[in-house]
Amino acid sequence: MDKFETLTGIAAPMPLINIDTDMIIPKQFLKTIKRSGLGVNLFDEMRYDDDGKEIPDFVLNKPQYRDAEILVAGDNFGCGSSREHAPWAIKDFGIRCVIAPSFADIFFNNCFKNGILPIALPQEQVDVLMKDAEKGANARMTIDLEAQTVTSSDGEVFSFDVDPFKKHCLMNGLDDIGLTMEKAASIDSYEAKASQSRPWV
Repeated sequence: MDKFETLTGIAAPMPLINIDTDMIIPKQFLKTIKRSGLGVNLFDEMRYDDDGKEIPDFVLNKPQYRDAEILVAGDNFGCGSSREHAPWAIKDFGIRCVIAPSFADIFFNNCFKNGILPIALPQEQVDVLMKDAEKGANARMTIDLEAQTVTSSDGEVFSFDVDPFKKHCLMNGLDDIGLTMEKAASIDSYEAKASQSRPWV
């Protein structure tokens, strides 16, 4: 998993509430168990028409937001089913941070496990960042995980809370497998002792 320390990038505004996981990645794309390749279908039903052509008015299809790395969204982001494909699709598109007033719990936790930083801020602060994101590609926000701050393109700074353990994992690029591998020496030692004391196993 990629480390997350600081990020300065384009923020795409998506002022919709209750964006659920089926909107993020529709069910027909859940057949894969790969974490890559889903970005092209992120927000598929809002992004493409029935003929598979891009809908020009959708935010991520606009030239200024095609390289967005931050998403500023409405309340209750990631609600619905608990599909982990949702953060996979977001990450594969290139988005590393989602800012919203609130998140669905399972989606929120899945983000951290997949290298995405979800930031919950009060509605009035999200409104400021939403307006900043609407400026387009020339307005870049900075996310500093160590300092736990979001800085708008105008230099306005907002602080956010993050669980210390989740912060440690993101900053060190540790998913569940990575956390286990940190204990590799202890695991190897245990296995060696176990094979000596129980050779029949």
